[in-house]
Amino acid sequence: MRLDLSLYLVTDPDLCAAHGLQETVLAAVRGGVSVVQLRDKHVSDAELVPLARRLKTALAGSGVPLIINDRLEVALASGADGLHIGQDDGEVADARAALGPEAILGLSVQTLDQLARIDKGRLDYLGLGPVFATPTKGDHAEPLGFEGLAELVAASPLPSVAIGGLKAEHVPAVRRAGADGLAVVSAICGTPDPEAAARAFPRR
Repeated sequence: MRLDLSLYLVTDPDLCAAHGLQETVLAAVRGGVSVVQLRDKHVSDAELVPLARRLKTALAGSGVPLIINDRLEVALASGADGLHIGQDDGEVADARAALGPEAILGLSVQTLDQLARIDKGRLDYLGLGPVFATPTKGDHAEPLGFEGLAELVAASPLPSVAIGGLKAEHVPAVRRAGADGLAVVSAICGTPDPEAAARAFPRR
């Protein structure tokens, strides 16, 4: 499956509640979302697996991969297309060994020091940020701003997606910084019309 990072949706169970998570995701995909990451920090693996399986089935034929945030066992049990992990979510080598060579594997990076230590041969892309502070992730690192994002992109040996408080109006600045796309949460999940919100993001 080709990895198109241009508009990467990260789900939030509370923000998606108005329409339901699955309908929010499908509407966003109709609007142009190119990757979906299922993120829920509060439920157990056992609760998340059925939801991941339903989403995977719903996305079948769309060409949009389903990535699981942090939960390796959920990614494996659900047949998801890949996994995204943070700096404290286990070793990249272990995740790659468990997932196999075909799965998509992404890693969050906040600093040049972290970037210098990445296991680039086992990763497919990097999530760079946060660009801005964001209420959907209270424990985030110091915001980079677009200057800091550009610095990380310039040093990155892998495709990258910017994340952290980004909206449709930020697409030009993200492109100027050199990232391959941007990841959003509330700019789509927290809107009355997720499809229209996704369409508002300019395409290349």
